[in-house]
Amino acid sequence: MRTDIDVLVLGGAGVDTIVHVPELPVPFADSHMIRPGIVTRAGQSGDFVALGTSALGLRTHHIDMLGDDPEGDLVRALHRDRGIALTAVPQPLGTKRAVNLVGPDGRRLSLYDATRSAETDRLPEATLRALAAVSRHAHVVITQPCAHALPILREAGVTISTDLHDWDGTDPYHEPFAHQADLVFLSSTALADPERTMRRITERGRARAVVATAGADGAYLLTDGALTHVPAAEPPSPVVDSNGAGDAFAAAFLHAWLNGEPPHRCALQGTVAGAYACTVPSTRADSIGQEELRARVAELDRPEQEPQGVHTS
Repeated sequence: MRTDIDVLVLGGAGVDTIVHVPELPVPFADSHMIRPGIVTRAGQSGDFVALGTSALGLRTHHIDMLGDDPEGDLVRALHRDRGIALTAVPQPLGTKRAVNLVGPDGRRLSLYDATRSAETDRLPEATLRALAAVSRHAHVVITQPCAHALPILREAGVTISTDLHDWDGTDPYHEPFAHQADLVFLSSTALADPERTMRRITERGRARAVVATAGADGAYLLTDGALTHVPAAEPPSPVVDSNGAGDAFAAAFLHAWLNGEPPHRCALQGTVAGAYACTVPSTRADSIGQEELRARVAELDRPEQEPQGVHTS
């Protein structure tokens, strides 16, 4: 089968307006003076994954619904400037947007505009089939149109990954993504028992590997029935924003995964890329490149760094 695309990214294109706040939660006051200012830039989950995989040399194509509006223009410009192929499906309701409140420690609270999507939103089936037919892998963002794309991707025979983000393990909205993907990422933030949720994903779905990121505690990897822990990588400079760290982790993991690396090395590369992302100001869209990733992994990938079996429950 001819493959022109290494990673087909579905969904997650939009813009964020970054607002720096004195602390989270924001103290009640009539007003706050914001520094270093308020900035709107392109870059939501799918954009960041596409940016990360492209920066690491994977042939990347992104498809999502965009409005004919200034926000859509920012998304188109980001892809054009970074050389990432983009299929923009018209969205009459407008391009997805959010406001990110960023605290001094880099933590964030995202407020998503729910008026820019509808239950009837779909990615065109013929376009999806044509793209999937020449793709090695599809990364699916958990937006509503992408749920309807999952059967098409399965029929095409591409492998699928998804990021459930801060799923609590019970919300049924996430289950089609969790159970149809070959590779599942999620955050451990909202999970009382990460191992239980990870094992349930493999038992009920088709995932060959499940990765739960844990911020400063690194990540947990479940593959072949074994749960292992990969320590967090040291950020190369001060942490300024956690936005996009999970997407960077997924992009680097996919880069290693598609190049045939064993799972623990994929996760190691993910931790390095995630740590790098935390040093990028929230007003920018940037990703680690191949040379820096390779150098950082070489420093960390020593025998004593091999992950050890763990149980989180």
